[in-house]
Amino acid sequence: MKYLKSDIKQKQQVLTDEGYQVSMLRTLVSDGTSANLLYRLTSWFIKYKLAPLALITLWLNRVINGCVIGAGAKFDQGFVIMHPVGVVINSKVSGGKNIIIESGVVIGDEKGQAPLLGNNIFIGAGAKIIGGISIGDNVKIGANAVVVKNVPNNATAVGIPAKVILKGENKC
Repeated sequence: MKYLKSDIKQKQQVLTDEGYQVSMLRTLVSDGTSANLLYRLTSWFIKYKLAPLALITLWLNRVINGCVIGAGAKFDQGFVIMHPVGVVINSKVSGGKNIIIESGVVIGDEKGQAPLLGNNIFIGAGAKIIGGISIGDNVKIGANAVVVKNVPNNATAVGIPAKVILKGENKC
């Protein structure tokens, strides 16, 4: 429950930062919140060894929201799915606090290795993060970027394949 409450507060903050004046009720009914709720329920069912119920919430998330978040995926507080359609997250993925995901994002494994995400990460629409790589803290992944190599702290990754731009670096 603590995680879900934190997720919803983080989403309300993101919407406020984007210039919207949103109540908690509006945040609760906004796009993506039900995906967060079903993901957190799935995690809770897995934690307490209620796998049949976890399978039901996984299925509901796919049918209702058009997204698949593996039962074993682990995200800390402040996990936000802005738009759930097309989001696919492998069961082996782990992420820190305050991760914001847009639509069409894929975070998947390659050869049994899945990404490890740090804290305070924004992942733009359509981005792909694949394989046993690490994404540092305070990172932005641009829309449609394909990330297959580590991204250090305080950086932005853009392009196909993604190139890393460090904050403060001359971007011309």
